[in-house]
Amino acid sequence: MASESGFTFELMLALGAAAIGGYAVSRLRQPVLLGYLTSGLVIGPLGLRLITDTGNIQALAELGVAFLLFALGVQFSLEELNRVRNIALQGSLLQIGLTIGLVTAIAFSFGWVDSLSQGVFWGALLSLSSTAVVLKMLTERGEINTRHGQIMLAILIAQDLALGLMLAILPAIGQPGPLWQVIGLALLKVIGFLLAALAIGRWLIPVIIRQVALTESSELFLLTLISLCLGVALVTARLGLSIEIGAFVAGLMISEIDYADHALAKVLPLRDTFASLFFVSIGMLIDPRVLIDNFDRILGLVSLVMVGKALIVLPIVLWFGYSLKTAVLTSCGINQIGEFSFVLAVVGLENDLISQDTYLLLLGTTAITLVLTPLSFELADPLAAWLYQQPRLAAILRRRESPQRQGGHEDMDNHVVIAGFGRVGRVIVNLLRSRGYPVLVLENSEAAAQSLRREKIPYVLGDADSELILAKAALPAAKALVIALPDPISTRLLLQRARAIAPQLDIIARAHTTQELDLLSQLGAQEVVQPEFEAALALSAHLLNTLGDTDDHLDITMAKIRANHYRSLRG
Repeated sequence: MASESGFTFELMLALGAAAIGGYAVSRLRQPVLLGYLTSGLVIGPLGLRLITDTGNIQALAELGVAFLLFALGVQFSLEELNRVRNIALQGSLLQIGLTIGLVTAIAFSFGWVDSLSQGVFWGALLSLSSTAVVLKMLTERGEINTRHGQIMLAILIAQDLALGLMLAILPAIGQPGPLWQVIGLALLKVIGFLLAALAIGRWLIPVIIRQVALTESSELFLLTLISLCLGVALVTARLGLSIEIGAFVAGLMISEIDYADHALAKVLPLRDTFASLFFVSIGMLIDPRVLIDNFDRILGLVSLVMVGKALIVLPIVLWFGYSLKTAVLTSCGINQIGEFSFVLAVVGLENDLISQDTYLLLLGTTAITLVLTPLSFELADPLAAWLYQQPRLAAILRRRESPQRQGGHEDMDNHVVIAGFGRVGRVIVNLLRSRGYPVLVLENSEAAAQSLRREKIPYVLGDADSELILAKAALPAAKALVIALPDPISTRLLLQRARAIAPQLDIIARAHTTQELDLLSQLGAQEVVQPEFEAALALSAHLLNTLGDTDDHLDITMAKIRANHYRSLRG
């Protein structure tokens, strides 16, 4: 009974510390997993020693890893990957391959590893980036639907898929025997297992899940999912593969059936709970003395990783025909080490591919790169602007950014230029054309360009904030410029450059946040629109009209609110 109460206390303490640590770092606008790591360090045997025997927590942490990989498999989307498949598949393969090759060479040169297998493991671990941190950062900045946002997410999805293969192959490379033979045997096991899993996932799993769903019992549905996840994970363990690859494949078996979203909704609370225990358990292994004594080495590794990964990603994105600005933003956004590297690190520690000291150095390096990711991304735009100003690069960049146009537009006049053909821009274009006004669209998406070509709408294909693209838009002769871009940085840069080219031009801009309202006005926009406030005004106008306000009074009230940039609504 005493041991049971002790386990309950340790579980409560670990979860409570994770909640407190996660809350503290989230208030500092940092990834919550850093709070989990710190919590584990504080309560663990190398901290305050509130938990000295980590065995129970480690056992639950294994469930966290399994549910992490299971949810990743369920969320995996071939449709999303297909949207930018060239850069996602070929680009990520290049990025992972180059990272592994360069890291292996550098590690051997400096004597950091004793064998080829250890160097390959280091490279694989450092090649992964953080889907969670990057997705959160892009969401907060409203840049998920930008070109660089889509490329970053595509590469990250491909990296997550590659993680499954790494978990299958990397533990095998530390085994005795010729490396090619060991890897070949591991691949045969993986391929055989995947074929069997796909067959079962296609013909058997949908039937079972459908029958369980017909009972309309949430408990049975959840128990079936847990059994499937852990059952397939144990099968892979028996085959000599990792539990993690089994859990990932179990998720893939669910991902293509009708109940995938329902399954994911059921599993996510379990995943988040047990995953927090996984990161807390990692924190318990961190020795602060090792981190302090090797702080200079950790900073060196951080610099090497973040700069090195950025330099690897940059030419790859350029190679696929994207602009320098897109390449710089992408490379500075995914140059950290990801949370799934913690999973690989544990596997490497268990298979003697890394030592305990190296493991601790990698933990410290990973944590710091995650913290520095937002700062690195903030520096991307100024860095791109500086690179554009370099004389030797100017000619090359202009050739790369040569716009694709439908007809000639330099002779247009009295037209309206619309930057962005997304949901907002499309509505504006359709409205103006229905009234007979000439329009010219600036858009950098080939998918949007195909729609423009079909509808015979004049356009210039390229980044709207590029000086070369703006030169093709005949801004001095235009009646107005509407900025409806999803990227706040591009919005500000376009506004500044358009104002320099055509000082008298009427410019209407879309603000993404409340803070941007005053900034865009100061940069020269005659009208700044914030979608959330406009939705609130539309709802309020209808309500006030219902309550008896006259149309004239409403028009005056709304005009005053807009003229004052919604200040009366900002609280």
